[in-house]
Amino acid sequence: MRIYFDNAATTAIDPVVIQEMVDVMQNAYGNPSSIHAHGREVRTLIEKARKTVASLLKVSPAEIFFTSGGTEADNMAIRRGIADHGITHAISSPIEHHAVLHTLEDLEKEGKINLTLLDVDSRGNIDFDQLETTLRNNPKAFVSLMHANNEIGTLLDIERVSTICQQYDALFHCDTVQTMGHYKHDLSKVHIDFVTCAAHKIHGPKGVGFLYINHNVKIKPLLYGGAQERNMRGGTENVYGIVGLAKALEIAYQGMDEHRSYIQNLKSYMREQILKHIPGCSINGEPEADNSLYTVLNVCFPEMEMADMLLFNLDIAGISASGGSACSSGSDIGSHVLTAIGSNPSRPSIRFSFSKYNTKEEVDLVVSKLREVCLAEMSK
Repeated sequence: MRIYFDNAATTAIDPVVIQEMVDVMQNAYGNPSSIHAHGREVRTLIEKARKTVASLLKVSPAEIFFTSGGTEADNMAIRRGIADHGITHAISSPIEHHAVLHTLEDLEKEGKINLTLLDVDSRGNIDFDQLETTLRNNPKAFVSLMHANNEIGTLLDIERVSTICQQYDALFHCDTVQTMGHYKHDLSKVHIDFVTCAAHKIHGPKGVGFLYINHNVKIKPLLYGGAQERNMRGGTENVYGIVGLAKALEIAYQGMDEHRSYIQNLKSYMREQILKHIPGCSINGEPEADNSLYTVLNVCFPEMEMADMLLFNLDIAGISASGGSACSSGSDIGSHVLTAIGSNPSRPSIRFSFSKYNTKEEVDLVVSKLREVCLAEMSK
């Protein structure tokens, strides 16, 4: 039996979601762009899914556009938002997902924008004073900041960012891939121009996501082709994926409070056990529960001779997690997030990420194995 603690990378599909998708695969195979009965039946399924997503986020269905996932949604928001609004300055942080960072860096290399990466502290918090100063000097900029960091779990105060962006007439794009379905996003109460989601992070299928575009923001398509997604995203829709996404998000909202309490307890327990039983460990990111994504625990382990073997040894023991270390040189391929927060490159870090399917017994087994491996390495 393997233990899976890499839910920030992807999650197991909920059986109810699978059944919903299978029903569509078996019974609704028409092209949603066809005007005959088979096509209209499938078109209805897509629009029902769109209404479900919109209802949960408290927005209009016309503001939801289905994509192939979070990366495409990020690219669409950034590239079209900047180009179609004549924006010449973008603001982000050095700990963003590469779907955001690499896109912005590419636009800067092309000479289309100037890019400011905000300073972050040792826990991954941005410098809000720097954000406001930069916007004061560069109004009508494009701000792209994620709600929760995918590696260390630090949460962003998106209400505060939204207020500052509105003050300086800036567009605000928020990557919510790690928090969608884990926190309630009421977009009728907080102004965000673009929000992104990937279904496979919330027990839905891979290869599908959505981009929320505030109705006051007008952009052109990123992908041209047919008239799908109200002329905003060419290509025949991934109907099974869209239906699965909506069902996964619906299930997530229905059980959110219960799952949040359960997963937070697992994370707290594992944190406590690691710090108690493995000397020299520390936690990357925010220590306080309210400031940290409850599904992610990033642990920094002591220096050891075979640090790069820690994850490998866990894998051999049947434990799936992810991690790495900070970059120690310009040619070193390490974690850009850990480097940005000043983590010691000689200390390995592992991200454990949880779901509703994990158990306390699994935590105990993982901690026991970690202790065995770490003590053996540190004794060399």
